[in-house]
Amino acid sequence: MLLDQYEKDGLFFNMNFKEAAGAGLSAYRGEFILKEGEVGDAQGRRKPPSEIMKHSILLCGADKIKFASGCLDELAQLGLVIEKFKSGLAADTLAVFFVVNIGKPMLIEAEGATLAVVPMTEGLAWNELMEMTGLEKGDFKGQGSGEKVVTLYDAVKGLKLKGDKVSLADALTQTIVVKREARGPV
Repeated sequence: MLLDQYEKDGLFFNMNFKEAAGAGLSAYRGEFILKEGEVGDAQGRRKPPSEIMKHSILLCGADKIKFASGCLDELAQLGLVIEKFKSGLAADTLAVFFVVNIGKPMLIEAEGATLAVVPMTEGLAWNELMEMTGLEKGDFKGQGSGEKVVTLYDAVKGLKLKGDKVSLADALTQTIVVKREARGPV
């Protein structure tokens, strides 16, 4: 299974779960390592990853990605996502990534798949996808974790993802500077 290979390669970080989702599929939620940390000592242990995709959601078959989503701080990280996923991407891969430093949605062709990128400064990929599809907590009642990912995937398949079709290189010229509000005790 493709998720087993990603796990063997050490690409899972802060894993919530990885489990079977039925029909030969497996699901993962957690963070996905895009760029490993430097080797930190003589035993080869690594420092924390330097680049991650936050709030990752993956649904994979034996060798192809059916559904992928997550949050990226910068559109430039999408190049790292494509590099990590390139052997698993296919024409029927459904991918929606939420990116902080873009001002409008775009559709980016990569490795035969169309990757939707959606602007978002705060939030979780799961919650945003639930809002986009109109799903509610009750729609997942009684389901296991993997089944919930399949339910979300089926709902996202029904969306008409919007945005200009552009290459990654063109998309990178359309990034914006985002200022986040600091929160905390006063």
